[in-house]
Formats: sequence, C-alpha cells, structure tokens
Amino acid sequence: MSIHDEIKEYKTQENSRRNDYIERMKQHQREQEAFVRAVIIMFIIFVCVIGAIFIFAGSGDLLKKYLGENSFVTKIFNSANKDNAHKEKAEFSWPFGPKKQNILFLGVDASGNDNDLWTGTRSDTIILFNIDPKTKSVNAISIPRDSKVYLPDNNGVQKINAAHAIGGIGMTIRTIEDMLGIRIDRYVIVHDDAVKAIVDALDGVNVYVEKPMRYHDYAGKLHINLEKGEHRLNSEQAVGYLRFRHDPLGDIGRTHRQQWFLRGLMQEFHKPETVAKIPEVINVTKKYVKTNMSLYELSQYAALVKHIDMDKIEIATLPGSPNKKGYISYWIVDPQKSQEVVNRLVYREKVQPDENTAMSAGIMYALSKESEAMALKAELEEFGINVKCTGNLAKTHSQFIAHSNKVTNEYYNWLKKKTPSVAGYQFVYEPINYFCGETDFTVVVTGQ
Repeated sequence: MSIHDEIKEYKTQENSRRNDYIERMKQHQREQEAFVRAVIIMFIIFVCVIGAIFIFAGSGDLLKKYLGENSFVTKIFNSANKDNAHKEKAEFSWPFGPKKQNILFLGVDASGNDNDLWTGTRSDTIILFNIDPKTKSVNAISIPRDSKVYLPDNNGVQKINAAHAIGGIGMTIRTIEDMLGIRIDRYVIVHDDAVKAIVDALDGVNVYVEKPMRYHDYAGKLHINLEKGEHRLNSEQAVGYLRFRHDPLGDIGRTHRQQWFLRGLMQEFHKPETVAKIPEVINVTKKYVKTNMSLYELSQYAALVKHIDMDKIEIATLPGSPNKKGYISYWIVDPQKSQEVVNRLVYREKVQPDENTAMSAGIMYALSKESEAMALKAELEEFGINVKCTGNLAKTHSQFIAHSNKVTNEYYNWLKKKTPSVAGYQFVYEPINYFCGETDFTVVVTGQ
C-alpha cells in the first residue's frame, strides 16, 4: 500500500469516527430532550390531579358541592384532612411497603383514532424511574426509542418503540424486563395531547412571555406567534410556548420556560374558581393518561415528592451506538455498559472509594465559558484531581457526568462543597466516555 493510500485510509477512518461521535451526540441530546419533556409532562399531570386534591384539602364543602359527598375524590380529601390532624402519623405510608419501585413511563404518539387513543401507538418516550422511599431519591434511565430489540411472541427484531404498537403495554413491559433483567412494578402512559387538553380544561394559563416568539412548522402543524408580555395562553399557544427553542439559550431557555409555565399552572390551582374545573381536569387525565396505579397510590407519591432530595437524582441513557441497516436507523445497546447502568441506578450498587483514591477529569466548555472552565481546572487540580483534557463543546446544558462507578452522588456533593461553581449541575451517569477517553468524570461548563 502506497503512502497516498495509507493517508486516504487514515482520513476515511477519522471521518468515520467523527461521524459516529457526532451521531452519538445527536442521539444523546435527543434522549435528554425526551427525558426533560417526560418529566415536565409527568409533573404537569401530577400537579393537575394530585396537586388539585391537596391544595384544596381544606375545601371539603366545595368538593361536596361540585363532586358529590360520596365521590372518590371527596373521600380522598376527607382522608387527607384526617391524616393531617394526627401529627404523629407519617406523612406518607406506602400501600406496597417501603421497597424500591420501578415505574415505567411511556409517552405515546397520536393513533389517528379519536375513539381509541392507545391501540397501535408507538412510544416516543421511554423512561424507567426507580424510586427508593427509604432514601427519598429517584433515578431514571432513558431508553432510546430506536433501540434494537427482539420482541416476544415471535414478533422478531424491531425498534423498541414498536412494542407498544404491536402488543400494547404488556409487550412493552415484557420486552424491557427481558432486556434489562428487572421487574416493572407500575406504569404510566401519557398521550401527546395531554398538556393541551389540561390547558383547555383550565381555560388557559397565565404566563409572562419574555420575548417575541415566532416559528412555523407546517409539516409538524406547529405555529408559534407570541408577543412579549403577560398572556393568558390557550392550549395551542401553551404547546407552542413549551416547544419553542429557537433562541441562543437552546434547551436551557426551553427548560426555563417550562418552569415558568408550571409556576403559572400552580397559580391556577390556587384560585377558588378552579375548584369547579377539577372534575373536567380529572376527566382529561382519564382520557389521556393510563396507569395501573390507584388514586391512593398516586396520593402517596404526592406526599413523597416534597421530600425528594434533588441532589440525589441520577439519570442515564441506556449506553450504545447508532447503526443503520439500509434506511432504518437503530440504537445498538451495549449489554455490558447497560448492565452497569442497571446495577447502579436500579439495584443501587455503589463502590465506596478510598479517600486517597486518585480521580481524573475532563472539562468541556462553550466558547463563551473558557475563563470559567480554566478557573475550574485550577480548582480541581488544587484538590489533586488530574484534569486530563479540556475542549470545546456545542452544548447548552451544564452537567456533571460520571463515567466511573467510583464517582458517586456523595462524591459529587463533596466536590460541590469544595468547588461551589459546579453546584446545580445535572448529575448524569454515562459509562461510555465520549469526551476525553479514560477519565472518571467530565464537567460540562456551558450556558449563556
């Protein structure tokens, strides 16, 4: 082989590696967006149903008037009031015992059939939540919808999002249980139209729009045309406001807007006139949410939410790599690395490193954050952490990414005390290091 051919082959391999890295990053960002979207949708549903119940727990007479004395919701209210009268009683009592729970969340697309919203729908969002009531902590594994799997009942090789379309929630659960070697205790399925329907039920939500927003996607039937200022957003406007991300802040801007929307939603439930709308809100959830949890179980999760330590939340995307077969794109799951994720986030296995254990790190940063990144590098090295590499990264979300099982949440909390500049970063577990090769963790310093 000539030198020219060797150079050509080297360039081809480099381009292949670069393209693979870019595709991994795109897939990773899509899964993170899906995770944020799922959490927002779950929280909106939670606020609307459970929040309504507990916010108006002292309004028994109004509930009897609008819902009836013997309605299930009124009885839950009365039960909550009785429980609150007994200070010695625990604030939540698990109907299934204080054991860890695996809850599967699915966000499904439209079926095109208004009479049957669920049959034949694909699951665009798949997240496994592991909740530990003892430590009051939550872990979450995002499962890429393009993951290549073998479906039970001789349905062959498919993308995992096809499981719900072919065999409903039963096949989806069996597929994930077989793939991850875990048991799923409960599930929640939310239709894409849930948020829109809830805003309709409330006759709008008050939100301050921080700047003019204009965007038109005719193929996706998304039209956003909002002026800066206070608005009473209708359902179409609310969906546009939540989905808008064409600004310099990218995902951070969208996340902030989601938080402002939730604040506006909470304010709606503090209005006395909202009591009359509770039956309609509950009807919306009956239509657009499917779950095998009872209202009582949901109320117990409601009591737990305020106790959850946000610093103990860990998330991960099921590790793997992109692959194309013809025109079909798959996510090929890495069995060994995925098992590491399951062991850590579901079975809560942790390695307690020795105090003298040497740690290595990488720092990735936006161009506008170079000075902050270099200052962080100096701080980490002062604590004996070997910063092996630094580099630019076109990302809009600051993160603390653990690659080694030595880097626990406790270690991150210790580091935050030493280096407050990394406080508030999203904690992610990612055993495959896409950034700097072999380092124990990577800090992503970004944002505007």
